[in-house]
Amino acid sequence: MSDPVVLLHAFPLDSRMWDGLRPVLGARLVTPDLPGFGSAPAAATPSLDEAADAVLASLDRAGIGRAVVGGCSMGGYVAMAVLRAAPERVSGLVLVNTKASADAEPARRNRFAMVERAEAEGIGWLADAMLGTLLGPTTLEWRPEVVARVRELVADQSPAAVAWAQRAMAARPDSAEVLRGSGLPALVVRGEEDGLIPGEEASAMVAALPGAELVELPGVGHLAPLEAPAELTAVLSEWLERS
Repeated sequence: MSDPVVLLHAFPLDSRMWDGLRPVLGARLVTPDLPGFGSAPAAATPSLDEAADAVLASLDRAGIGRAVVGGCSMGGYVAMAVLRAAPERVSGLVLVNTKASADAEPARRNRFAMVERAEAEGIGWLADAMLGTLLGPTTLEWRPEVVARVRELVADQSPAAVAWAQRAMAARPDSAEVLRGSGLPALVVRGEEDGLIPGEEASAMVAALPGAELVELPGVGHLAPLEAPAELTAVLSEWLERS
């Protein structure tokens, strides 16, 4: 598969989380910032559909008609929203440490609690609160440079973006039927030490995508593009060659 590869970032980071894949994928790799994060303008409505529209507009500006679309965590949710909005523009899916299911009520309550705190206090506390779930135990113990990079990326975001994203993710629909009806080649990647999204969610996406390939990365948590960029690049490159 020779189409461009559009990869969307996790919460609460920005597109720089994919930088470790650039040495191999080069100009083929397209990594837009989602609304309010990095250099992207904010969106008016807290909706992942609005984020999908922003991604499609960025592809229009780049002259990209059809692409492999994927993402990590929140980026995966937006990739599925892109598929929902414009299936004719998606030639394959790459779903990394993400899930098709909507939030259960406890998860929604946690998101809104974070919204309230971010809007009241800013986000100086956010990296400390999330590191233990964003990164796997192996990374936390043995990869201080990755921990420092995640702290840096989180600190660079705005409270408004954090609040927008949490509201948008809380409102997202279940995407299993969208996957099931796509008929697309797909790569599903899960970090073995992902403490945020259980393995059965990856299995459910594979079940909804006939022919999908599931790869588990050992010693990797929720942020595979930062924790294991070389391993993820190798898995992705090999899949692209076969697809």
